[in-house]
Amino acid sequence: MKHHLLAAAAFSLALSPLLATLAAYDAYAADDPPADSSLAKDQAKAVSEAVKHDAKVVAAAAKDGAKHVAETAKQVAHEVATASKESAQEVAASAKKGAARAKAAVTGEKPANPPAKPTDKPPPSPDKRPLP
Repeated sequence: MKHHLLAAAAFSLALSPLLATLAAYDAYAADDPPADSSLAKDQAKAVSEAVKHDAKVVAAAAKDGAKHVAETAKQVAHEVATASKESAQEVAASAKKGAARAKAAVTGEKPANPPAKPTDKPPPSPDKRPLP
């Protein structure tokens, strides 16, 4: 029971500045005379103009961003096309060599460029030669 009482007291002390501020605002609002309608119209017009200006700024930024993205995409597409072209040329050269080797195998001739023989072991380094 004591804990609940202490918690309620602490809570009310914490809220007292907020409640005092709200009471003061209500008293101030009651003393405030009604606003001039032309002032409200002027304020509404100013807010509307500010919103339109901000919308134009955002649209311009979006347009600039879209141009930047399009330029980057164009560059990337060009790089991909170049890489694809190089890869296609490598594949064509490999296919041409393979066809020449296959033709040589069928006719029994030696190919002009014999295939590289894979090595099982790398050559020993000078420091690690086997001892005689």
